[in-house]
Amino acid sequence: MLIMVDDLGIGDLGCYGNGTMRTPNIDRLAADGVQLTQHLSAAPMCTPSRAAFLTGRYPVRSGMVSNTSRRVVHSLGVSCGLPHNETTFAALAKAQGYSTAIIGKWHQGLNCQSRADNCHHPSHYGFDYFYGMPFSLFEPCWPDPSRDTELVLGRRAWLCVQLVIIGALTLTLGKLSRRVSVPWALIISMIVFVGLLGYFWFSSYSSGLYWDCILMRDHEITEQPMKAQRAGSIMVKEAVSFLERHRQGPFLLFFSFLHVHVPLPTTDAFIGTSQHGLYGDNVQEMDAMVGKLLGAIDELGLRDDTLVYLTSDHGGHLEARLGHAQLGGWNGIYKGGKGMGGWEGGFHVPGLFRWPGKLPAGKVIDEPTSLMDILPTVAALSGATVPQDRVIDGRDIMPLLQGTVTHSGHEFLFHYCGVYLHAARWHPKDSRAVWKVHYVTPVFQPPGAQACYLTVYCACVGELVTYHEPPLLFDLSRDPSESTPLTRDTEPLFDVVIETVARAVREHNKTLVPVQPLLGLEMNTDHVWLKPCCGVFPFCMCDKEGNSSSLEW
Repeated sequence: MLIMVDDLGIGDLGCYGNGTMRTPNIDRLAADGVQLTQHLSAAPMCTPSRAAFLTGRYPVRSGMVSNTSRRVVHSLGVSCGLPHNETTFAALAKAQGYSTAIIGKWHQGLNCQSRADNCHHPSHYGFDYFYGMPFSLFEPCWPDPSRDTELVLGRRAWLCVQLVIIGALTLTLGKLSRRVSVPWALIISMIVFVGLLGYFWFSSYSSGLYWDCILMRDHEITEQPMKAQRAGSIMVKEAVSFLERHRQGPFLLFFSFLHVHVPLPTTDAFIGTSQHGLYGDNVQEMDAMVGKLLGAIDELGLRDDTLVYLTSDHGGHLEARLGHAQLGGWNGIYKGGKGMGGWEGGFHVPGLFRWPGKLPAGKVIDEPTSLMDILPTVAALSGATVPQDRVIDGRDIMPLLQGTVTHSGHEFLFHYCGVYLHAARWHPKDSRAVWKVHYVTPVFQPPGAQACYLTVYCACVGELVTYHEPPLLFDLSRDPSESTPLTRDTEPLFDVVIETVARAVREHNKTLVPVQPLLGLEMNTDHVWLKPCCGVFPFCMCDKEGNSSSLEW
């Protein structure tokens, strides 16, 4: 069971040093298993990080990157998505007889040429079952006090349209057969009425709430727009149901939380329960849901047979604010956050593994590891072979977790912002040092800030970044906060480190095959004909979940 939290900061968890946020279930998961302190995502934004997680490859290899400021799948009306020639850990496990599911956030694209072709649906990437959000939470998704009223109006508007269409067809046939004597102007006016009603209906619902905030079960839209506040609870129930159905056979469940991404839809049971406002409430609700998932594993007698993994897709979003209220996560001692390609806070994430009897409890590992390691690790555990026709950047980390080896398979790791390499790290096999070299850093704004509050996300290129020559150098083993750059005067190995990392970058670049940046504007622009619809476009409102209730706490 692979659990990924959305936008969670490493400093938000008690097991990583937070003394004011209550995360007892995740803390217990850490105590019962292995905790990674140098666990890294391959990108500081949702879509590219998740693409790397699924494929075990830097997103620049698959094209799930951008050369513009638009760095994630922009909406459900775009044609970009994870290429079909990429192999995911789900596909490898499925080929070995595992039942596979993703429940929660996808954000790897949906349609290509029409609103129902579902060409980038999870089912094309090895997942037998999907329940969740094909896009991502964003501000319009919650709160929405008028949703229920609009659902009623939508159904009645569509009924009205159907009656007018039937009337127009009946009159047309009657007119042509000379059984009815009505002016053509009446029939034409009825057709014009239907067209205008559809146009104005669509225009009045231009918000992403109606077109992107949807839930699907496999290929069926179940809520449009979704009730975001209850979505997390339904997803936990779906996960437990999947575990119950597949308790007898091998399974791979990827539970991809909508929590703790803005706008932070939180049930009433958790509103006001934390010391950190709505964000803290949402984190604590997420932790309780983790507890429900772990409890289901235990109750089904699967504890000793199930590897559980928990992480975040990247660092917390420092710039997520409403007035003076912080709506994004805390990255602890690490500088920077979501969207920043080089600073540690952008991609330094939690990494927890539990497998009783197979992994030691209470073990802490300080070696560099990556979200990309999950694919080769799943392959090794399931008996699959990683693809041999491409570069796989991840490493099987089971030997490291079990203690049969003491050093990470990652001597070098590379940190991208879109298509642009911003930094690289080097962990020599015979040293405790973790050298970090920055070639590009974002310009924080306003001056004196520690994030990009004026632009919401830091830039990857252009006037809002600084290019460093010579590069900035840090030793993370001595300065994990990247507070004081080393120089030739303060570090005798300065030139050796800079040249060694530069040589590694050159070798890395030789392994890259040029591909189109799929998240650029060409394929990442909204089109009306790609917007999914649960009815007859543009009357696209439905709620097939009925009165599904929240979890009992």
